[in-house]
Amino acid sequence: MNKEQVMAYVRRNKAVLAGSAAAAVILVSFGAYALLPEHSPEAGTAARYEAPERNAGTPPRMMENGTPFSFADLVERVSPAVVSVTAEEKVKQPDGGDVPEGFREFFRQFGGRGMPQMKPQVRKATSMGSGFIIDKSGLIVTNNHVVDGATKIKVKLPDGRTFDASLVGTDPATDVALLRVKSDKPLPTVEFGNDRALRVGDWVVAVGNPFGLSNTVTAGIVSSIGRDIAAQDQPYTDFIQIDAPINRGNSGGPTFDLRGQVIGMNSMIFSPTGGSIGIGFAIPSSTIKDVVAALQAHGRVARGWLGVQIQPVTPEIASSLGLSDPKGALVAAIVPDSPAARSGVRQGDVIVAINGKDIVDAHDVTRRVASLPAGKSAAFTILRDGQRQTVNINIGVRKETQLAANFDPQSGAPAGVTATGKAMGLGLSALTPEVRRAYNLDENVQGVLITQVDPDSNAAEQGLQPGDVVVSVRNKAVHTPQDIEKNVAEARSAKLKSVLMLVSTDGTAHFVAVPLDRT
Repeated sequence: MNKEQVMAYVRRNKAVLAGSAAAAVILVSFGAYALLPEHSPEAGTAARYEAPERNAGTPPRMMENGTPFSFADLVERVSPAVVSVTAEEKVKQPDGGDVPEGFREFFRQFGGRGMPQMKPQVRKATSMGSGFIIDKSGLIVTNNHVVDGATKIKVKLPDGRTFDASLVGTDPATDVALLRVKSDKPLPTVEFGNDRALRVGDWVVAVGNPFGLSNTVTAGIVSSIGRDIAAQDQPYTDFIQIDAPINRGNSGGPTFDLRGQVIGMNSMIFSPTGGSIGIGFAIPSSTIKDVVAALQAHGRVARGWLGVQIQPVTPEIASSLGLSDPKGALVAAIVPDSPAARSGVRQGDVIVAINGKDIVDAHDVTRRVASLPAGKSAAFTILRDGQRQTVNINIGVRKETQLAANFDPQSGAPAGVTATGKAMGLGLSALTPEVRRAYNLDENVQGVLITQVDPDSNAAEQGLQPGDVVVSVRNKAVHTPQDIEKNVAEARSAKLKSVLMLVSTDGTAHFVAVPLDRT
């Protein structure tokens, strides 16, 4: 099965990517799973080995044949900074969720008569992954898919200390999340290494918590570098392939080089069963560092935008265009009024270089354009009608949905965003500049932000969620939480059964009628 066939299968079976086993070979994202019981050996079952003091950052002792004598010194130095990350999410079961499906169909055939009337059940779903501390003040890196959708996050250190964690920000496009915990004492840390110095065949050590088994260490080698396996979910990452065994729960854990520096973060495996078969993928440290820096500074990642749809240059396309090598990216479509359109880029152009550096393929264009600073000009070398020419393009900003999902671990609202009003089970906030930045909201969106939703409210049943913007209530524009409270109060006084809201979700407006029988 070649790469294209595998990725086609993955796209058809996207639901299984959360980690369920499948009969065919699949990519498994292994951070979210039902939490397993802790399996800890009895204390004192083995005598502790006291490693001799060593200079930090030095590789382990080597045998005469060049292989490592032991990874023990390295592991003792780095493992205190590798943590368990537990994420809690509230999941709502539909009305009648306890009635078997066959009986539900029976009741439906008779118009629902006799169907047990039950309130939707809200249960807690818990997932577990790994992470690592990069700053002694309490900054922790993990995978976005480990904490995605979580309302409460806890971090446990190997020494037993447990902390509530807040989410500084996430970048789903690279599957990186940055957490923060507060500690009275400096925390143990690890440092990033240089993944660009890696060579195929280099030793690596993975530390994490597979299946809830904390402080698990595995070793292997770098199997390949620059793997393009992410398709549409992670278009900006060239993965490091390793054969160190990693499984569900290793997500977010670090991969170390022999100097004990983080050169990658474990993210996915390639498996026919959901378990490790020695093909794992780690996000390079260089990618993580850039994302973490942006999340620290802004709570989100801003990427460059060109405004074109591109496709690979196949050997057949290269031949038809008179190209000697199938390299570059073919422009298939152009977004109107985009940076590319304004600069004169045409459909059928082939992008062969950016700022004088040759392009390998379409993925290379996507990754490199994303890294360009918005507002700055970049030189694109294109082939048009067999002639090379240079086009200077002023790079725009790519708009991602919910790039930053910062929230307080107690309230569920973004860090620094406080609800100043409540109505119908909704926490509400005015759209201040700080709120717009926290939720990455376009300046054209006007209204009142929903910061919290009571899972047992009618608003939740109608699909309203944090990050939605209420544009109007009863066809009256709203600008403050008090505007909504007033309109809802008037609807109650008028003995209306529901209140009509115009809501913007990810920039798309739609009407929602929320019943008023309870708050």
